[in-house]
Amino acid sequence: MSSLAPTLQAFFTERLMTQRQASPHTITAYRDAFRLLLSYVQDKTGTAPSRLDFADLDRAMIGAFLDHLERARGNSVRTRNARLAALHSFFRFAALRHPEHAAILQQVLAIPGKRYDNTLVCFLTPPEVDALLASPDRSTWTGRRDHALLLLAAQTGLRVSGALCPAHRPDHRGAAGMDERAQRPTRRPAVPVPPR
Repeated sequence: MSSLAPTLQAFFTERLMTQRQASPHTITAYRDAFRLLLSYVQDKTGTAPSRLDFADLDRAMIGAFLDHLERARGNSVRTRNARLAALHSFFRFAALRHPEHAAILQQVLAIPGKRYDNTLVCFLTPPEVDALLASPDRSTWTGRRDHALLLLAAQTGLRVSGALCPAHRPDHRGAAGMDERAQRPTRRPAVPVPPR
């Protein structure tokens, strides 16, 4: 048996479950990343996962696997980067237990995440706003609260954090009936307040 299999088992049982107390979702995502990686390496090399060693998981193989995720499986760059983060976490764990493979492990850890463009939702159309405002159950207190917060956000263009954390100067009215709300510590946009 190779040193990879017991290290991988220890990563899940000791590191993720015991030390980090990772959520079940994180453990499932990491498991899926390794399931995909091990089946990919087996397809490429013909070596059973139980016989794989760290030398089989070098930078070239991991890079080819990440390309396979995007091209053959149609995964987004975000999914690719999430799989890479799982691999990085394992290789950092393995580096402490297997210094004899330090060169290979360090090369894999040097693989950077891929850059991607964030898809921004610039605005909601009126039918989308109407659907959003119709979703809370206004027969309950929490539904009325949710409707009020959604209505405030929709009418003023606030982010959720801006609606929940008013500016340091609440009730401050700037020029032309503008209400200043803190949305980021370094950014204080002024948004119009509908007439009362």
